[in-house]
Amino acid sequence: MKIHTTIGLADVEKLKIYDTVEISGVIFAGRDAALPKLLELLKSGSLENFGIDLEGGAVFHTAVSPAGIGPTSSNKLEIEESIAPLSEAGIRIHIGKGKLSRSTEEKLWENGSIFVVTPPTSALLTATVTETEIAAFSELGIEALYRLTVENFPAIVAIANGKSIFRSIH
Repeated sequence: MKIHTTIGLADVEKLKIYDTVEISGVIFAGRDAALPKLLELLKSGSLENFGIDLEGGAVFHTAVSPAGIGPTSSNKLEIEESIAPLSEAGIRIHIGKGKLSRSTEEKLWENGSIFVVTPPTSALLTATVTETEIAAFSELGIEALYRLTVENFPAIVAIANGKSIFRSIH
């Protein structure tokens, strides 16, 4: 099912667990540093000062980094710095979630190593982002609250209308 933010209640009521959806429009992205601050803005009635309207919106629990977006997004510069030396030491497969620099790609090739991503997470999700801007809390860096514009962001419904793929909800 294709969904566009602002999402109406009638659209949500139609969804069942295991349904696949493609979200287009604005998604707010924030993690453990930004979301409590977002709640403080909500409680104080200050959301409009940041141009944030949550009604019918979507929030993705993630940080936004140069590596891309994913459910466990983090700043991966330190990780990338380890790839070439580990490849030289014999590591053949590096598993990650986002793009690497050209020089790191060349080191992988020189050392007979490969880099794999765990689909359909970060690489697929990042490919759907058409615009990124900080919505609030720029001092938090990658953990700031971001406003992402996405096109066909894929997701699988896990909890909806009293049902869960993890367990029954009554």
